[in-house]
Amino acid sequence: MSRSKDTPFWRDRPVLVTGATGLVGSWLVKKLLEAEAQVICLVRDWVPGSDLVSSGTIEQTTVVRGDLGDQTFLERVLGEYEIDTVMHLAAQTIVPIANRNAISTFESNIRGTWTLMEACHRSPCVKQIVVASSDKAYGDQEKLPYNESTPLQGRHPYDVSKSCADLIAQSYATTYALPVVIMRCGNFFGGGDLNWNRLVPGVIRSLLRRERPVIRSDGTCVRDYFYVEDGAAGYMRAAEMLAAKPKLKGEAFNLSYGEPLTVLEMIGRIAKVMKSSLKPIVRNEADHEIQAQYLDAGKARKILQWTPQFDLEQGLKKTIAWYRAYFAQGR
Repeated sequence: MSRSKDTPFWRDRPVLVTGATGLVGSWLVKKLLEAEAQVICLVRDWVPGSDLVSSGTIEQTTVVRGDLGDQTFLERVLGEYEIDTVMHLAAQTIVPIANRNAISTFESNIRGTWTLMEACHRSPCVKQIVVASSDKAYGDQEKLPYNESTPLQGRHPYDVSKSCADLIAQSYATTYALPVVIMRCGNFFGGGDLNWNRLVPGVIRSLLRRERPVIRSDGTCVRDYFYVEDGAAGYMRAAEMLAAKPKLKGEAFNLSYGEPLTVLEMIGRIAKVMKSSLKPIVRNEADHEIQAQYLDAGKARKILQWTPQFDLEQGLKKTIAWYRAYFAQGR
């Protein structure tokens, strides 16, 4: 039931996507175009390396240039393009950057969310809003896996920014009946991610170069790893179900494969698919790392009738194939 393009829901629907040039945003835009939506991409910085840009897919969309912190600009975009559905993915997503630059992360992730929610509140056209939160919004918890009733208690800058943005979206739903749902996912991976500091693309690049991958942590941290196409399809499914069941406004949903792995186990999975025997170099230099985070996606499976189209191994195979093709072009 997660194949959104099987229904006419998206056909000719004006959809605003923030964070469209990011990893998840790029895949979401592709899926929305396949479903015949009218896609408007909000872009602050032009990112030539983004797969959405380099593939030329962005030329099939309408691009508006501006900042999420500019509420007047957002109200103009929502009004002029008669936006029906908002997919809010824009955020500063890199934990080490957040630790070094807390203020810019708070500006992007927290202020950007409240200005967008307020603009949507003032718009007579917006009917569905999907906000991309994260498992990091839960912070460090003793009880695992996290379910949607787990308190949001981020402590470090990135985690706090996601907790706050999540709560702001819930506040607008509760106080103003804003039609918004919140999606909390684990560590996304997939083709098009050129941030080599992230585990999956960094390891794949190293193994393709026949080099030992280097990891900052001690390798024992446990995480959910989630293939990007399943995340994009899950976001679309949430918007569809919100349209069918308006009482879902304010609800949060976890998306996960339910297969938590340590960093070293994930590297082993990648190496197995790539038939590599190279072992990682473990630097054990990371700080402010939560030891274990993983999610229970039972609520999304039951209420959204969401099921993933891939499993972890299938997602890795597709991801590795993308990077093989990328580097085969001499990059």
